[in-house]
Amino acid sequence: MKSLPILFGVFAILFTACAPQGPQTLTVLTHDSFSVSEVLIKQFESKNNVKIAFVKGGDAGSVLNKAILSKDAPLADILYGVDNSFLSRALDTGIYSPYNSSALTSIPAGFKLDPENRALPVDYGDVCINYDKSYFDSKNLPVPNNFSDLTKPEYKNLLVVEDPSTSSPGLAFLMATVAHFGDGYQDYWSQLKANGVIVVDSWETAYYTNFSASSGHGPQPMVVSYGSSPAAEVVYADPPVSESPTASLVGDGMCFRQIEFVGILNGTKNRALAGKFIDFMLSKSFQEDMPLQMYVYPVIPEASVPAVFTQNTQVPVNPAIIDPATIAANRDAWIQGWNSAMNP
Repeated sequence: MKSLPILFGVFAILFTACAPQGPQTLTVLTHDSFSVSEVLIKQFESKNNVKIAFVKGGDAGSVLNKAILSKDAPLADILYGVDNSFLSRALDTGIYSPYNSSALTSIPAGFKLDPENRALPVDYGDVCINYDKSYFDSKNLPVPNNFSDLTKPEYKNLLVVEDPSTSSPGLAFLMATVAHFGDGYQDYWSQLKANGVIVVDSWETAYYTNFSASSGHGPQPMVVSYGSSPAAEVVYADPPVSESPTASLVGDGMCFRQIEFVGILNGTKNRALAGKFIDFMLSKSFQEDMPLQMYVYPVIPEASVPAVFTQNTQVPVNPAIIDPATIAANRDAWIQGWNSAMNP
């Protein structure tokens, strides 16, 4: 009889060891624009016995700052949303741990900007000038074909842009002009100012208040926005429309390509799960979900794009691209130069 307590203790240990464990939690730090279909997340959680916790931390710059400031005690296991404008800074601070996902083999080389695979490309999009098709049709005015056209008298007071010191698309458009004009970008902006370019603090103000084709019905028929905005105009139209009222100017170098990355944060205790989640983000199902969730394009060639994109968006053949290290070294100086040109 004295052996019974011992037996019960053994059985209890065995039962505990064999009992199913509750799901682990994997924390993903993202920018505020992150979105994914709930059904996909549920499938990943069920397959991997994990609970995904998404933490949104502001725009791409703000999210990166949070990750850097907390790198000794990471706020998350994964960071998504750093783009090529901030990539060099993210890599230099050592917040990422390399991960060689098997999906990398199918991603075109132009998207893979970190040879050490600390930051893996997930999606891309282009910042372009969008225009109100009905305005140009009604005026019988040809749309501009290049940057220089925007300084011509017939386009005076027709363009609204965002301040690059306060707006991500504003900064992207500034960098497109830097890529095109080099050191002459300040002179170009002085010409735009002389031709009545309007500057506002945010994309929301530019698109929804100033742009003539948006719900704001403003005075400018051209706005710095995203290459996917014409598709969004169709998706969210009320009443429904069959064709977007807007289109993009996609002449050589007129759009700036933004690539967004994901990486495993150093210090995670869930590295294996973090790798699985990155593989999931680079899977065909996730990549095909992104266009109508975040209005970006997938980086894996086998992922299809919805018809509303193919029918209503224009993808630039030769977008502006600047090396991330060059951006990191010159971003502040470019913004200061822009301020000098616009506020002499």
